Amino acid sequence: MAQFMAGLAEALQRDQCWGLVLHQPRSRPSGGNSGRADKLSVRPVEIAGRRCYQLAERRGQQEFHRNLDAADLRELIAAEIPVNFARADLYTSSADLSLRLTGRHEPRLTRRKPSRTAPALAHDRRKQYLIPEGQPCAFMQAIGVMTPAGQVRAARQAKFRQVNRFLELVDDALPELPPDGRLRVIDFGCGKSYLTFALHHLLCNIRQRDVEIVGLDLKADVVRDCQHIAEKLGCSGLRFEVGDIAGYAPSGAVDLVVTLHACDTASDAAIAQAIRWQARVILAAPCCQHEVAGLLSDDLLPGILGFGILKERFAALATDALRAAILERAGYQTQILEFIDLEHTPKNLLLRAVRRNCPDPAAAASVELLKSQLGIREFSLERLMTSPTG
Repeated sequence: MAQFMAGLAEALQRDQCWGLVLHQPRSRPSGGNSGRADKLSVRPVEIAGRRCYQLAERRGQQEFHRNLDAADLRELIAAEIPVNFARADLYTSSADLSLRLTGRHEPRLTRRKPSRTAPALAHDRRKQYLIPEGQPCAFMQAIGVMTPAGQVRAARQAKFRQVNRFLELVDDALPELPPDGRLRVIDFGCGKSYLTFALHHLLCNIRQRDVEIVGLDLKADVVRDCQHIAEKLGCSGLRFEVGDIAGYAPSGAVDLVVTLHACDTASDAAIAQAIRWQARVILAAPCCQHEVAGLLSDDLLPGILGFGILKERFAALATDALRAAILERAGYQTQILEFIDLEHTPKNLLLRAVRRNCPDPAAAASVELLKSQLGIREFSLERLMTSPTG
């Protein structure tokens, strides 16, 4: 309990508390409504330039809201946890903390990698996008998402949200990139390049950075079309080339590698090359993941793997867990984040890896343990990392 409250106090002091949930209410007095909440949820908001915390109290089918400052929030949480709730989950920029208070057992605190990014702080419910609706944006018009007046076309609302979600994830990682000079970015498997153009817009037009962004794809006609759009829009520092990341030779140190929806082991090839280049930040949103599905034995978890669709989804999760573990072993602090909502696509996870100078000494053992648990001897990302050409 003391460690949990210390973690909350530190996050509040640094303005890095992204959320807090108290649930699993303890037993209530028999008969009638006890007047206590069934669940408490907290999110940061900004009112008149001041950081506050909106508390939502769920009581049956009703929800009540009020705003607290950091001191009042700490006092309330310290009073509520031991009396009314058996579980508390805290989300911060550095870690997720989960506190369990079960029966006669000692309280148990679990610390995990951070799963949330900084939320929008506007007090109203309207989402504050990096590319706002209603303001004309040249590249969004060129790709058919916006009208010349800046209105989002009804059929492209999902794409509009996807682009902005991607920009949020990139923007959160910008402090990890060099603060001055030219940023070098490689986007492998760029396809129609909606997100490549969005990345250029964020770095050049919003953050005012000098860039060299290369969009790589294997399809010559796609590359030709994207290059035409880039020239038409006057996108300085952005070019498209036909090529495979495995054989690509950058002109200098690579700061950011992006690979979104590259199929199966193509994602591994891009990650391996990014590690080889010692890229500062890697963003990978894998698409289809078939390799591990073919390596898993149905006897491992017959109740799950005996069903084709469950085996496919389990294999996809296992694949990304392996990739994250291998990135950690290579010296990257890695998060697995939601990229876009499941209603838009079932492939909604993004790996965001930031290079650290000191690799985690326990990471190598974690990779081997995970492979052993899955019954896998060799994984393509490991093979590609040991290959001199990728």
